[in-house]
Amino acid sequence: VQLQASGGGLVQPGGSLTLACAASGGTVRRYTIGWFRQAPGKGREFVAAFGWSGNTKYADPVKARFTVSRDSAKNTVYLQMNSLKVEDTAAYYCAATTVIWGRVTEDEHYISWGQGTQVTVSS
Repeated sequence: VQLQASGGGLVQPGGSLTLACAASGGTVRRYTIGWFRQAPGKGREFVAAFGWSGNTKYADPVKARFTVSRDSAKNTVYLQMNSLKVEDTAAYYCAATTVIWGRVTEDEHYISWGQGTQVTVSS
C-alpha cells in the first residue's frame, strides 16, 4: 500500500487542521494506519492510530484534542487536530502496519510510510 499525507499548513495557537492520509494499491481496512510526527531536532513520536477493526489510540499529549477517523469509501484516514499548540509544530507522517494492536505506537513495525506534511502552529 502506498500512502500520501496532505493537509498541513500554518495555523495560530488554538486553531484546527485536518490531515488526510490517502491510500493506493491497497485498502486501509486491512491495516492499522498510524500518525507520527517529528519536530526539528527531535525523534519521531507516535501521535495516533486507527486500527483495521476500528480501534483508536492516542498519545497522551494529544488526547481530547486530536481525533483519528477513517473513510473507507475514500480509502483515507484523517487526523482532526483541534486546540493546536505551538508544541504541535512538526512534520506529520502517516504509515501502515499489520502489527498487533499492543505495538502500534512503535514506528519500527510500520511497513509503508507517506511523505510528511508540515504543521506549523505560530502566532
